[in-house]
Amino acid sequence: MAEFDVATAAVQAALDAGARYADARVMHRRYESMSARNGEIESVTQDESAGLGVRALVGSGWGFYAVPDLTATAARTAGERAARIAAASGRVAGPGSKLVPMPASTGSWSSPCAVDPLSVPLSDKGDLLVRATRTSQEHGADQAEGLYQIWDTRKWFVSSEGHRIDQHIRECGAGISATVIGDGETQRRSYPSYRGQYGTQGWELIDGLDLTAHAARIAEEARELVTAPVCPAGETTLILGGEQMALQIHESVGHAIELDRILGWEAAFAGTSWLDLDQLGVLRYGSELMNITIDPTIPGALGSFGFDDEGTPATRRDAVREGRWVGTLAGRDSAAIAGLDYAGSVRADGWARLPMVRMTNVGLEPGPHTLDEMIAATDDGVLMDLNRSWSIDDKRLNFQFGCEIGWEVKNGRRGRMLRNPTYTGIGPLFWRSMDMLSSESIAWGTPNCGKGQPGQIGHTGHPAAPARFTGVRVGVRG
Repeated sequence: MAEFDVATAAVQAALDAGARYADARVMHRRYESMSARNGEIESVTQDESAGLGVRALVGSGWGFYAVPDLTATAARTAGERAARIAAASGRVAGPGSKLVPMPASTGSWSSPCAVDPLSVPLSDKGDLLVRATRTSQEHGADQAEGLYQIWDTRKWFVSSEGHRIDQHIRECGAGISATVIGDGETQRRSYPSYRGQYGTQGWELIDGLDLTAHAARIAEEARELVTAPVCPAGETTLILGGEQMALQIHESVGHAIELDRILGWEAAFAGTSWLDLDQLGVLRYGSELMNITIDPTIPGALGSFGFDDEGTPATRRDAVREGRWVGTLAGRDSAAIAGLDYAGSVRADGWARLPMVRMTNVGLEPGPHTLDEMIAATDDGVLMDLNRSWSIDDKRLNFQFGCEIGWEVKNGRRGRMLRNPTYTGIGPLFWRSMDMLSSESIAWGTPNCGKGQPGQIGHTGHPAAPARFTGVRVGVRG
């Protein structure tokens, strides 16, 4: 059967079994990755899967059932079982719930792709990782690593409300790292980030990273860090590079504004949230420089799509405007319960997983400054960049981060390199202390966002630029 026919059969079977709403997703995904270490290919993975996932709503109970079989019989069975599970759940959940009204969408969407990453010969990909890691090793790395990953996903979505959508999303990314082992000290430098850079683009993204050109530098910096002075402890002015800002946004804003966490539905992977819906539109989250958007329409960013997994068209909206909390990441059911009139942030990491509220591209709009201007305006501070470790409490409120590298800033100049830089803070107090923000924004991709039980891995994007914060505690130990 054609994919749309499979999904339609599943939806109809769920309705015939008593569902008041049903939707179905057929997904086909191909995945490829390769890793290298010290100039040698270490592993190659190629994987392919396809299947059908069906959601049904009976009363206020959701049911979900998935099968790796795209026949008519399997589709009808999946729809019936999803409705049965929903009916059983509804007896426990209580009266019927609503979904935020959404006009039925039909259409197709594809992510931009100049060079199909799966069409690039494996030999060329391997040569790239071998050259980059060998160069790092030749310039002092004790361990040089490289990695790329590719996802090619096709989706066909049908709902009982009339949705009929197909999407083709191609994602890829890569990165390298260099580790140096000293006397009781190990240091690592990465490029372009500690996990690489990713986007909904083709192989042109990886070509543009020019991994080999940065391989020597990161090895030399890692070796220099081994003997660099430790970041001093105390309260000071902190300048964060754009890559670290992306993780700061992800952990202390993105997860905190997920509506299922706010409602208490999701408590796995360090959930819920410190935010209270009664404060929406009122709470001062940060300084007036803080403008956070939810925008799955950014071309090439990792959290971009045409429609979410409920068929809601991708739409840009505000989460924080001039420091005030004004929006959430929501699904149709959570939004209805919260009294909101929008959804659009529901995705699953595969056909066998129930869609849930996930980050799309949650990013900080650029500011009026540059990194050089921030350094010049700082008499005494620390510049940190590239994440090394993170820790945040189950309310997404108190955090502590470690970075790969730091520099002392004195009298408006970048000074000596510092090793093991760390900083800590409380979310809203930290964001309210942001007094300078750069215009030099990059849409960083995070391909490893964990959430849910069973666990799901989400792909998210975070436009971010360097920023300055005052009165931050740095050099935290233990």
